Amino acid sequence: MELNADETTARTINPRKADVGGKPFILIICGSLVYYHCAYRNSSLVSLVSDVFIVLLCSLAILGLLFRQMNISVPVDPLEWQISQDAANSVFACLANTIGAAESVLRVAATGHDKRLFFKVVVTLYVLSALGRIASGVTIAYAGLCFLCLYMLAENLQLISSRNPRRRDCTNTVQDD
Repeated sequence: MELNADETTARTINPRKADVGGKPFILIICGSLVYYHCAYRNSSLVSLVSDVFIVLLCSLAILGLLFRQMNISVPVDPLEWQISQDAANSVFACLANTIGAAESVLRVAATGHDKRLFFKVVVTLYVLSALGRIASGVTIAYAGLCFLCLYMLAENLQLISSRNPRRRDCTNTVQDD
């Protein structure tokens, strides 16, 4: 029995869609830790980032020393990690481009030349102001992260249709005379 192109594509499983997805769970765990650190402990986000950085750096250093002591060869020794000049330049160029683009959009909105953009910014700031009166910023960010994770999970479980609807590929059809 021979299968045509439509039947073979219908039977193949997209591995990305078949996986329930660990991203939402990882995001919700990280978000919960950030929420606990910032909301309940009343610590700043800078304190959280520095704590995480110190823990990761110490863990990698201890693992590197342990592997050296046990004579285990590690393909990449964490104590010898370096970042190239090109990688550093590309990271900071991306950061500069993002900040520059945001600044130019806000400048256009502030001048009032684009009325729709101006009203979008005003409405967004008003909504954020109203939300800020109701709850703290960390609580709102955590709720947004929870909704994002639920959306990603529902999309992975195909409860929500994909952004790109499936369409039939008409380029592979050949008519026999």
